[in-house]
Amino acid sequence: MENLIVVGDRVLIRTVNASNKSRGGLLLPPGYKEKEEVQSGYIVKTGPGYPIPIPKEEIEEPWKKKSGETSYIPLQARVGDLAIFLKSGAVEVNYKGGKYLIVPQSSILLLERDELSE
Repeated sequence: MENLIVVGDRVLIRTVNASNKSRGGLLLPPGYKEKEEVQSGYIVKTGPGYPIPIPKEEIEEPWKKKSGETSYIPLQARVGDLAIFLKSGAVEVNYKGGKYLIVPQSSILLLERDELSE
């Protein structure tokens, strides 16, 4: 996983076997498992966030030294969180024998985080 770089506002998720209860005790509705639109999994990696555009002043002043550093608004999702998300926005990938989903943060409906990881 160290070689993978998640881009922008996306997260890499390892899906979990469907259960009617999350690890923290959140009871999922009976139709949850049957619907393919909603899925859950643990976040393995996150992207840097939403890129902030370069202000126009820097472009119009060519004598200024350009920083080259892109600034980002960080994501709300963190590594280790359990995410419940819309599968329609996900892209499935196979990496080293494992199946993962690349999901934009906008497709995530709910995050469950351990109190210790906050």
